[in-house]
Amino acid sequence: MSPVNTASSRLDCFFLARLADQAERYRDVVTQIKNIIALTDAQLTQDERNLLSVAYKNITATLRASWRTIDNLQKKEARSSPWEQLLLMRREKEYIEHDMDEVCRDVVELLEHSLIQAAAPGEETVFYCKMKGDYYRYLAEISRNELHEKYATISLDAYKLAYKHALGTLDPANPTRLGLALNFAVYYHDIVESPERACYLAKHAFDEAIAVASDPSFSGQSLEDALMILQLLKDDLLLWSGEIGLDKHLSDV
Repeated sequence: MSPVNTASSRLDCFFLARLADQAERYRDVVTQIKNIIALTDAQLTQDERNLLSVAYKNITATLRASWRTIDNLQKKEARSSPWEQLLLMRREKEYIEHDMDEVCRDVVELLEHSLIQAAAPGEETVFYCKMKGDYYRYLAEISRNELHEKYATISLDAYKLAYKHALGTLDPANPTRLGLALNFAVYYHDIVESPERACYLAKHAFDEAIAVASDPSFSGQSLEDALMILQLLKDDLLLWSGEIGLDKHLSDV
């Protein structure tokens, strides 16, 4: 295929991906970005990787919400509902787990076999390694016993790699670095069940970012994105600190 045709095909795929995103057809977004990955040896632009990330996030968000709803109902109705209804709940939950497993495996395969290997040092590598941590975390959420431990370990390793790389290459108020800190803290809270570790990581990231974002020279879209994530960090900090009695220490956040 000639360079001209490749460029044209890429533009067409990107247009269709944006169109599908606006129409909330997120699986179609993934299909078009995968076409771009095949055309470009996994060299995505920032806009292309953001579209891919948002598409997978929307697909899994619905599944995770459905899973949590049934999981809560199972716990609530465990002693009061007939066993036939509990069995139906379990089956429906397993269907959702199957769909969730399928989507997450699709994401991590794309990341491990293409995107991470082709990523440039810096923000791109951090972005993809964070995604890997996120989707293995989702798999850990719906898994049990040895499988849960396996996915939790892979997720932790991905977050650690991303965080180490972010500390060496990205500004503390960089939205990608802040988003990583937020999700890594969620991992410690939800998967490790350690609000102490979650608070420590979130507070450290929050304080460093505030020092940089307060500089008048730091402005524009990056500032808006950073402030939005900082608010999420603050909300989680206040929530988690209440679990471990640190409310007074964090009252000035």
